[in-house]
Amino acid sequence: MAADMVPRAVGTLPRTTPASPGPGKVPEAPRNTRPRRWGAALWALPPVLALGLFFLYPLALVVRQSLQPDTGGTSLRPYADIFASEAFRHALWTTVWLASASTAGCLVLGFLLALVIAFVPFPGAKAVARFIDVYLSFPSFLITLALLFVYGTTGIVGSFQFLTTPWGVLLAEVTYFTPFVMRPLLAAFGQLDTAQLEAAGSLGARAPRIVRQVILPEALPALAAGGSLVLVLCLNEFGIVLFTGAKGVTTLPMLVYSKAILESDYPGACAVAVVNVLISVGLYGLYRVVSRRAGA
Repeated sequence: MAADMVPRAVGTLPRTTPASPGPGKVPEAPRNTRPRRWGAALWALPPVLALGLFFLYPLALVVRQSLQPDTGGTSLRPYADIFASEAFRHALWTTVWLASASTAGCLVLGFLLALVIAFVPFPGAKAVARFIDVYLSFPSFLITLALLFVYGTTGIVGSFQFLTTPWGVLLAEVTYFTPFVMRPLLAAFGQLDTAQLEAAGSLGARAPRIVRQVILPEALPALAAGGSLVLVLCLNEFGIVLFTGAKGVTTLPMLVYSKAILESDYPGACAVAVVNVLISVGLYGLYRVVSRRAGA
């Protein structure tokens, strides 16, 4: 009898039933996320194809050409020739110091100008702030062309031949790229709590101390983001150097132009371009990290 009860006991185990949704509730149907995924993939396909066709494919052609010397075959000979070239080392050094000096000048000038626009009341301050947004859309050669009327050979102070020197290129780059630093600074100053400034002023702190201890710490993330962007842009600037006509100022973009157009050395030009792209992408990654931390 006990033996007969064993299978019955096993067969009569309690069955778990799904919990009822309760009165007034409709049971939810299982969601199928596969159609949504396919829809998102279909929407993403056109921009991915456009990016690959108009950007990645030409870039792949440049990389392939940089690995194919004129002697035939595939090798790293163009890169070896470029790195051993005195012209490349000179162009790299000129590019680095011009970009670094321009970035430093833009940071100092942009901080001072943004400080005046944001905290010094004067008529037309809002109009000036809006003009900065419009100024960002100007092409770089337009600013250089305007400077030619002042510092060019036929300009107001043309006898000094200032614009055709490295310092003239530096002035043109600082003039053009300073608003790129001012824009994030003005946004950061707009979010600054004015109660801190009023409290510091009521405690007897003067303007330089308020700027140093209250405003500057709040502006550091915006300064870092704007400075990183300006550094990337200055490394790749071509129009300003070309329009100034500065002799002896050869940057990496100018070296690419010279090798491709003047010397017809396409493997060498592509090798320089690849090096310039790698430097720019590395600095752009740094800019994205700084911008993300700054919230810009």
